[in-house]
This record gives sequence, structure tokens and C-alpha cells, in this order.
Amino acid sequence: MKIVVIGGTGLIGSKLVKKLGEHGHEAVAASPNTGVNTLTGEGLAEVLEGAHVVVDVSNSPSFERTAVLKFFETSTGNLLAAEADAGVGHHVAVSIVGTERMPENGYFAAKIAQEQLIEKSGIPFSLVHSTQFFEFARGIADDATVDGKVHMAPVFFQPIAGDDVAEAVGRAAMGSPLNGRVEIAGPEKLRMDEFFRKALTAWGDPREVVVDPHARYFGSELSEHSLVPIGDASLGTIRYLDWLGDAATGK
Repeated sequence: MKIVVIGGTGLIGSKLVKKLGEHGHEAVAASPNTGVNTLTGEGLAEVLEGAHVVVDVSNSPSFERTAVLKFFETSTGNLLAAEADAGVGHHVAVSIVGTERMPENGYFAAKIAQEQLIEKSGIPFSLVHSTQFFEFARGIADDATVDGKVHMAPVFFQPIAGDDVAEAVGRAAMGSPLNGRVEIAGPEKLRMDEFFRKALTAWGDPREVVVDPHARYFGSELSEHSLVPIGDASLGTIRYLDWLGDAATGK
């Protein structure tokens, strides 16, 4: 199959293009770097010609509430319209576990809007709801640092490796449309403060992790299950400390 990956030069997209190619598919990386811009529509008609599946793993360059909403509404609207014209039979998009539980979060609200456009488009679809990626753990710790201490809420946290995300998204792309969602998460579910205490130790980072029930996660307070699947989920196989060790040795 010809599978076009929007955001195909990014963190997940580049991994996904490689995995799809290994399975014998014509995987096309589409991004502004390759002349395809979903915000303006540039290059969409050309890249979607003959495509069977489109996978959208693109992301907004800004997380500011108005900007991120505009990005997902505009890019997704342009993409779905171009897919309809091209006769694409399956649209796959990556979203976030717990979007509907934190609609007050600007980024989550934008992802909800994106999903609604997909669901109403008439194009068969699959949504892959993922927990946070291992690759962003250091940024989360930095964002949560106040006066040299990392403030974390004692809620459940179940991050996943980017390779496991790409594997799950690839399965969705190669399968039949779900017209619904699948949830994916890492193999270990820990309290957020516990995860980061172990992570900072492994990083050799001397910052203290402070348990703070009111600590915010990119602007939002969390409840116990805000960030983890509730019910069935497909779990990755890569554990964080193993992933960290492989990253350090270049594997």
C-alpha cells in the first residue's frame, strides 16, 4: 500500500516510515521539509495521489491555546478535504490518552477538536490514543521545576517509548479502519513522583522530586487517572530504564 505519513520527518513519523517500509509498503514522509504543508494545502494533492492510507502524526509548533487550536483545525480540515478528493480509504491519527478528561487544557482541547473533525469527515478512520512519550520526560521535569525542585502530583503515569508508539500506529495503518480508538501505554504504571524520582537518579540529576497534589501538568491540575488508560489498552514492551540505557549507548 501507499501510506502517506503527515509529519513523517518528526520523532514518531520518521520511525513509522522506516517500520512501514520494512513491511513492504510505500511509505511517504510528508512535511514542510518535503514540500507538503497541511496549513496552506501546498503539495497535498500531489502527495496523496494513489494513497491508500494517510497517517497524521504532525504537531503544532506552538502550544498556546489559540495557536494550537488553529493549527489542528486548519491542518486537519485541509488534509481531510484533500483525502476525500483523492479517494483515501483510511485516516489514522495519533492523539492523547485522557483528552476528554482535561478539556480545560488548551492542547487537549485542540486534539479533541481534531478528533471531532475526523469522526465527522465520512472517511474511515482509526485514532491511536497514546500516553506521554519517554522522549519528553526531561522536558516535563524541567517544566515542573520550581526553585530547583521538581514538583510532581502523586497520580498515575505510564509513558511509552517512541518506538512502541510507531509500532502501534503502524499496526493501525496496516489494519482495517476501527472507526474508533485504541489506547496505548508503556509497560509500567507508576506514580508520577515515583517515576521521576527514579528517572532523575538515572540521569544523574541532583534535583529533588517534591510530591505536590496541586502540581500542574502543562497548566492543568491532575486527578489520579488523568494521564493513563482506563480499561483495555495495548502496552508497549520497552521499559524506561532499558530505553534510557540503550539511548546512552546509541542503540
